[in-house]
Amino acid sequence: MKLMFASDIHGAAECCEKMLKRFDEERAEKLFLLGDILYHGPRNDLPADYAPKKVIAMLNERKNQLLCVRGNCDTEVDQMVLDFPIMAEYALLYLDGRTVFLTHGHKFNTDTPPLLNDGDILLHGHTHVQTIDESRGYTYMNPGSVSLPKNGMPKSYMIYEDGVFSLREL
Repeated sequence: MKLMFASDIHGAAECCEKMLKRFDEERAEKLFLLGDILYHGPRNDLPADYAPKKVIAMLNERKNQLLCVRGNCDTEVDQMVLDFPIMAEYALLYLDGRTVFLTHGHKFNTDTPPLLNDGDILLHGHTHVQTIDESRGYTYMNPGSVSLPKNGMPKSYMIYEDGVFSLREL
């Protein structure tokens, strides 16, 4: 099984197109989007390729391949134009006997974690900083951002394959 995780597209059409191309190249079975799909938000600069209508069209074509959670920039208005659900605060995924708690990161994060058992995984976006941190009893992971990375990080996503999570540059 091969899965792809990405976050924080923020309406950047060129970045979304590259992300979907990587999804195809990776031959992943499912693409998990961790929020902030269409709107860039008041704290972020406008992405150079900001075109949310193009992002809508690209993602709607892939609706059966997506599982999404809501980010702090995602609203009911966004849900009205998307053909797949994005309003869940979190999703649970069970991989290799471990619970993976998928969320955006603005509510559940390392400062306010959900209830997790030792060995479980908290996987969220929001910070735009790619991370794999196993120092907490649970593992914290962040795929970074496909459009607006921070702290000098590259545009990135994450792959799960054969029991291993790995960060990849877009």
